[in-house]
Amino acid sequence: MKKNQMVHVSLFLAHVLLLISLHGASGKDYISAVGDPGMRRDELRVALEAWNFCNEVGAEAPGMGSPRAADCFNLTSSSLRHGVSEDDNKLGVGTPFPGISQGALNNVDLYAAEKELYLGSLCQVSDSPKPWQFWMVMLKNGNFDTKSGLCPANGKKAAPFSPGKFPCFGSGCMNQPIVNHQETELLDGDTMRGSFSGSYDLGSDLSNGNGGADGISFYEVVWQKKLGVGSWVFRHKLKTSKKYPWLMLYLRADATQGYSGGYHYDTRGMLKTLPESPNFKVRLTLDIKQGGGPKSQFYLIDIGSCWKNNGQPCNGDVLTDVTRYTEMIINPETPAWCSPTGLGNCPPYHITPDDRKIYRNDTANFPYSAYHYYCAPGNAKHLEQPVSTCDPYSNPQAQEIMQLLPHPIWAEYGYPTKQGQGWVGDARTWELDVGALSSRLYFYQDPGTTPARRIWGSVDVGTEIFVSDKDEVAEWTLSDFDVIFTPKKE
Repeated sequence: MKKNQMVHVSLFLAHVLLLISLHGASGKDYISAVGDPGMRRDELRVALEAWNFCNEVGAEAPGMGSPRAADCFNLTSSSLRHGVSEDDNKLGVGTPFPGISQGALNNVDLYAAEKELYLGSLCQVSDSPKPWQFWMVMLKNGNFDTKSGLCPANGKKAAPFSPGKFPCFGSGCMNQPIVNHQETELLDGDTMRGSFSGSYDLGSDLSNGNGGADGISFYEVVWQKKLGVGSWVFRHKLKTSKKYPWLMLYLRADATQGYSGGYHYDTRGMLKTLPESPNFKVRLTLDIKQGGGPKSQFYLIDIGSCWKNNGQPCNGDVLTDVTRYTEMIINPETPAWCSPTGLGNCPPYHITPDDRKIYRNDTANFPYSAYHYYCAPGNAKHLEQPVSTCDPYSNPQAQEIMQLLPHPIWAEYGYPTKQGQGWVGDARTWELDVGALSSRLYFYQDPGTTPARRIWGSVDVGTEIFVSDKDEVAEWTLSDFDVIFTPKKE
């Protein structure tokens, strides 16, 4: 068989396998919410975004351009035809590109947001109900220079304050990373591979390619797939250092337009249909090689949304918008901060699968060990005491975070039921009823207001190594990632 015939046959077989995979064992027909269901599409779309502590850019890394990049290609008879050039990826503030607004040209934060839209236009795939763009690799630096005044508090401009609460080695600690891109190649006629990698330590020597140097932060995401066979496999590696003890690395399926979890800019991504509670599930295969130490809050799944405390959808007003997160942490070293003596770290109540409410002061029945930590929005006006409010600086607006731990109470949703499930040495394929669970979790809302529609603009997997005491390494592979739902009956 000639090479161009192989390519077309491979694409046909991949399409057939996709149709089979979306027809559930129960006979139900599922629809995928993502443009690339199960990561099985040979013609990959993947992008990278990097953020500082408050989900902005602040300053570009020297010689790197704006911290947005993409790798998107179509297959020809004998090669990969890339739609994004390295010149596109190196675009930086002050350099115009098609469609950029005058106000963004010399503003590093707005420039990055509009560069993402531009890269999305180069990668976009026409589809129904709307076009889609790419999987998103997200990097975030947890350093915060509190003397800089760069980050608002719950959306309000905040004055500089004394250091101490957040990590920072001094001026410049909130920098963006070095980004090295290995454009996807076709190897041996049947294997495709590419990568993003780099370090937050500017000027560091990464010539060995493995980030093994002591004391140097490092990240790497390598994607690989055989033509027409199975899923893309994304291999991730994240390494902290003394200067950069709080780093985050996720692979995200984000909204193809509108807000993604944690942002107040129009985004591009993979979710052509936004999943809404309770009617969606998430499938993925996760193999954790190294966990990242005791401070690694590894999220089997993390979903993000945005709605106001009165239940209305977000509209970009950072004073009243609130980011909402639900995160399942599977690191067995992560303790439950929620306890009978730490009620302020618990949600006010738990809702069982049969919709019974158990209040947190019901010490005989509340599942304290199912919750790592709950924190309420800092701009909420009717909070039930005692309460912990979320860090006001690390999102552009107030946030509310629900962090879960493996527990038997989650069994009905397909989530891990005991510590160690899905962790190092226990690779698994999961089908998580994220929609049903997220519909029963507590989220703050002003009394007497109409309950918010829980529509999620981001679904992601990865880790947040939360202020490590020593250099730590996390390494994992992710494949078969999909968000599925059953169509509504007419």
